[in-house]
Amino acid sequence: MSLNPRLVKESFSLIEPVADKAAAYFYGRLFAENPHLRGMFPPAMDVQRDRLFGALTRIVWMLDSPDTLGGYLGQLGRDHRKYGVVAEHYTAVGNALLATIRRFAAEVWNSEIEAAWVAAYTAAADIMIGSADADAGVSPAWWLAEVLNHERRAPDLAVLTLRPGQPLGFTAGQYVNVQTARWPRVWRTFSIANAPRSDNTIRLHVRSLPGGWVSSTLVQHTRIGDQVLLGPPVGTMAVTDSDRDMLCVAGGTGLAPLKAIIEQVIASGRRRAIHLLVGARHATDLYDMPDLVRMESGYPWLRVVPVVSDEPAYDGLRGNLPEVMERFHTWTEHEVYVCGPAGMVNETVRRLQNSGVPLNRIHRDAIQGEP
Repeated sequence: MSLNPRLVKESFSLIEPVADKAAAYFYGRLFAENPHLRGMFPPAMDVQRDRLFGALTRIVWMLDSPDTLGGYLGQLGRDHRKYGVVAEHYTAVGNALLATIRRFAAEVWNSEIEAAWVAAYTAAADIMIGSADADAGVSPAWWLAEVLNHERRAPDLAVLTLRPGQPLGFTAGQYVNVQTARWPRVWRTFSIANAPRSDNTIRLHVRSLPGGWVSSTLVQHTRIGDQVLLGPPVGTMAVTDSDRDMLCVAGGTGLAPLKAIIEQVIASGRRRAIHLLVGARHATDLYDMPDLVRMESGYPWLRVVPVVSDEPAYDGLRGNLPEVMERFHTWTEHEVYVCGPAGMVNETVRRLQNSGVPLNRIHRDAIQGEP
């Protein structure tokens, strides 16, 4: 059975406008036919529905890029081990998914489209299952980590230092899913804010969000000595082998993975010039400046530029990050790394492309956090 990306994409385009309804139907169908699976999911399904559709959208639109898709599916398969997913669960998910597509793409549905979806899902599930099986022999499904330090940098923000009980291999720029004892089965993503260290510790920059179960717990209710669960590191934003100079644009806690990437460059011994633009609404929101200044003083090729958007009295650079970025010289010969709120990231990428920076030199990674 051969893949037909065109048919999959055309039918999926009918579902995108009604994503919320389709995701709700999918989980309703899945749990009605497999009630024993409900216990694997969190009590509130809002974020889970968003994650499902986000992953499905990414898979569908990568069908024409099998190498990229294979890497993403392999990572997804490994990551799903932390939920207790095993091979037989993929059959139940596939049946519910097919029923959902059939219902919401009813106006175009036929046997050819059904065959295209079956082939696409079967191929994707095989990659995920194979990746999970291979990973099971070399890596745990999750890591138990102790909180070594908890620094409250603002009423709604904390920097945590964690030490996993087993070695946690990761690449600077990646992120991990975190689960707290207060909210079993609820996992949320946070970027790792340091390059790999010999003592196996990692740092997380966590902002407590309204309605954020895990982020609020980590900021307000977590203490030194507490333990959390970590999923396997994921994400594709990483330091390139290029010797080009770098521009890093960080909004809010989007600083975390970019700081890790800069640490990795410094540790490598390369002398790449790095501009780091760090944006915040107010000067008091620049929560990591003392550490960034220390990094800058120890690495002469790093320039840290704080930018404040909503404080007229601030005596440094003022404005929105994408606009301030354009006040400097051209970035067309740089490798660019961008992380932060989605609107800021999208606008920064748009302006960089318009100025002539090739898309393959603009690095970003979409992590799915809390609402």
